[in-house]
Amino acid sequence: MFKIILYIHVFAGAICLISGIGAMSSKKKSGKHTICGEIYHSAYVVVFVTSLTMAILNWESSAYLFFIGIFSYSFAFIGYVAGKKKWKNWIVSHISGMLGSYIAICTAILVVNVSKITILNEWHPLIFWFLPSIIGSPLIFLVGQKYKKFKSI
Repeated sequence: MFKIILYIHVFAGAICLISGIGAMSSKKKSGKHTICGEIYHSAYVVVFVTSLTMAILNWESSAYLFFIGIFSYSFAFIGYVAGKKKWKNWIVSHISGMLGSYIAICTAILVVNVSKITILNEWHPLIFWFLPSIIGSPLIFLVGQKYKKFKSI
């Protein structure tokens, strides 16, 4: 059962990675951005639910998934709801939430797979826990500044 859930988790994570790129690279109006964003959020829900399930089923070795799942999905949830509700300054919350959750997905993929990648596996593994945030956080700030003029829309 655990392996099946893990395969679903990995597949949904890959969908997040691909659809996130689609949402980020498309025009920010209805259409491709919205479709990719909906796919991204739906896949993220699957990643979230499977991470909680795997943590509960195998608590001794996977408890961290429970907390990482809640933490990372909270970014996706805030970004998704901000895009739907469009409260004051919603665009900054949307960008921060969605890109923050994308950083979390990239971090997970790197941390799990870096030991299998020649050259990168020679680096200290802790680097890959922080590298996506080091690269992504300034990008969130820059993109947020770009769209801040739309804060009341």
